[in-house]
Amino acid sequence: MDYTAKEGKQEEVLRLVYGDCTLGVHGKGFCYIFSYQSGGLESLAMDGKEWLYRVPKPTFWRATTDNDRGNKFPLRSGMWLGADMFMDCDGIEVAVDGEEMELPVAPVNNRYGGQETAHKVKIGYTYKTITVPATTVEVVYEVSYDGMIEVRVHYQGRAGLPELPVFGMRFIVPTKAIKYRYEGISGETYPDRKEGGIPGIYEVEGLPVTPYLVPQDCNVHVDTKWLEVYRDSTLDNSAKGQEVFGIRFAGKDQDFAFSCIPYTAQELENATHQEELPAARRTVISILGAVRGVGGINSWGADVEPEYHIDAEKDIAYSFCVTKL
Repeated sequence: MDYTAKEGKQEEVLRLVYGDCTLGVHGKGFCYIFSYQSGGLESLAMDGKEWLYRVPKPTFWRATTDNDRGNKFPLRSGMWLGADMFMDCDGIEVAVDGEEMELPVAPVNNRYGGQETAHKVKIGYTYKTITVPATTVEVVYEVSYDGMIEVRVHYQGRAGLPELPVFGMRFIVPTKAIKYRYEGISGETYPDRKEGGIPGIYEVEGLPVTPYLVPQDCNVHVDTKWLEVYRDSTLDNSAKGQEVFGIRFAGKDQDFAFSCIPYTAQELENATHQEELPAARRTVISILGAVRGVGGINSWGADVEPEYHIDAEKDIAYSFCVTKL
């Protein structure tokens, strides 16, 4: 761990590595790599364990439910499926200890040596959607010297866009989790399906997928204060029988919703029966700032009550923190 002297005391600081296409942020027990080329957080390594299989990106789509299909919601809002799969990183900003700096890509990064340090680093990505009309999402990561990452997500509402199914961030983890714990409401809950839930701390073994006849969105948990996900395996074939290790997501200024399952929305959407789902190899963690209700009040096919819709013409902003366990 690097240290710097200040007023006769030693303080822990971040060590920064300005690469040609990446910004490395290192500290005691963690190493994060932010990519300018991939447009996001490329590596999230804690105590030598990698937590990312893909760069986290904003998510706009949930697998359609029986009720969604019955009221033809995907026909009205289907463009968000394309936006979920394809998006352009339209801008990147970096600030060190509160001071904005010129994006340190080559050859600008040659100004810096190998001993750069800081107490805080902020890197923001602006994503542009392929919807018509287009809009943007800003995702800002701020890393503290102790390794905590504060993530701030801001969707810019745009007139003329159809209702959103969900909005949040999706993290794809390299291997399958063995369990997760959270503080929130018991059971599978949605904004309009939570009255029977009991507040508390719950532990869920494995990554259960609700066995609907037709695979669809499932295992969403709303009104969550924190989530902990545990694994005992990595993609390193030389490291077998590892001890259990974990990661924690916690709401910053408000509660959040989440799902933690082995499939992406697209994988669920593509399967018409349970046996068509691929083998469960990874963990898909969705940390959500907005979730559409499921509806189905009178029968499957009834629209969702107005207060449980997500208006894409209005801004959505939320934040959460990521730390190791």
